[in-house]
Amino acid sequence: MHLDSSQQLFDRAKELMPGGVSSPVRAISPIPFYTSRAAGPYLWDADGNQLTDYCLAYGPMILGHRHPVIIQAAREQMEKGWLYGTPSLLEVEAAARISRHYPSMEMLRFVSSGTEATMAAIRVARGFSGRDKIIKIEGGFHGAHDSVLIKAGSGATTLGTPDSGGVPEDTAKNTLQVPYNDPAALEAVLAAYPDQIAALIMEPVLGNIGPVLPEKGYLERVRRITKEHDVLLIFDEVITGFRLALGGAQELYGIKPDLTTLGKIIGGGFPIGVFGGRRDILEQVSPRGGVYQAGTFNGSPVPLACGMATLDIMEKERVLEKLEARGEEMRRALQDILKDLDLPYSVVGIASMFKVFFGMEPHNYVQALRCDKKAYLDFFWRMLRSGVFLTPSQFETDFISFAHSPDVIQTTLEAFSSCLKS
Repeated sequence: MHLDSSQQLFDRAKELMPGGVSSPVRAISPIPFYTSRAAGPYLWDADGNQLTDYCLAYGPMILGHRHPVIIQAAREQMEKGWLYGTPSLLEVEAAARISRHYPSMEMLRFVSSGTEATMAAIRVARGFSGRDKIIKIEGGFHGAHDSVLIKAGSGATTLGTPDSGGVPEDTAKNTLQVPYNDPAALEAVLAAYPDQIAALIMEPVLGNIGPVLPEKGYLERVRRITKEHDVLLIFDEVITGFRLALGGAQELYGIKPDLTTLGKIIGGGFPIGVFGGRRDILEQVSPRGGVYQAGTFNGSPVPLACGMATLDIMEKERVLEKLEARGEEMRRALQDILKDLDLPYSVVGIASMFKVFFGMEPHNYVQALRCDKKAYLDFFWRMLRSGVFLTPSQFETDFISFAHSPDVIQTTLEAFSSCLKS
């Protein structure tokens, strides 16, 4: 495998874009590869290397790349127009359909990204409650806005400190953090700041450091605790939504949050975000209420058309049921490989999510950090040279798509076995 063209593009890109990329997660060390095209479960880079893709744009491409039905949906909508600046029939139909799958989302608004969705959900929670502070889970990722770019590890009852330049201390101090799978820590922080906390925002399954799964009863206790303290519960289902079930983690685990954020899959591979929840909360959003949210591209027709087409396929072809079976088989096979090679690693996942952790299975952020990041990066490059593109960080989730056939997965497992032996 050679990356000559990618190296040339990287050298040029570094002069034009910070770090030569449009998002830090793409800055693979020592150089990223530059993609020229994609189809099904595959990417091809600028040097012509074919790669089986388990990154899948960090989650949106659940049907694989260039699915013909999604292409057709985009073309048909483009013929009708791709940006109106007015309400549209498609918005109403899509909102009704999403609400049917997510009964907790009695009202919702479309935005353009998961970051926008979580930013708006937090603003709405603060506006509704009249409180400024929020809690997030250590290691949870909710986009790149000031309220959630907070350093982890400072202690549950300690005021937050910025994890990025440009985030004011006065903003960070209003964000508190607690470990995942630790309801006692949540109780402690709520007791330390009575009547000051607007909401807890959390990924029900941690995706940014994982997947890291909830222990039995954890989410139920979180829901009970937040209700007892009159604190809103925001489920960030940008990753888990339409993946763990059509109704997301809240359907799978039987938890009803006050607010929900969605994205990725429901845009069919185009930019989208959604936030919604209880009617009395969402009625605070402008123009109905005093919490302002707006966007030129809110409710853009092409992402909605492609998202609805994606949902059509998922419903008609029982996509999640089939991906659950493939995911479970793949995880079992990976566990067998680790056992045969006598490696002290772990395989974690759920539905179409999976990860090989270079260490013991983590149950929170601190435990995840104990995994061997350097060994994982070396392994990543061995897999890439074998034609398999995994997420380049130990702390990102890998995904399988509907385009990953059993034969494709078997070839990948052979690469896992060979590269882990190395």
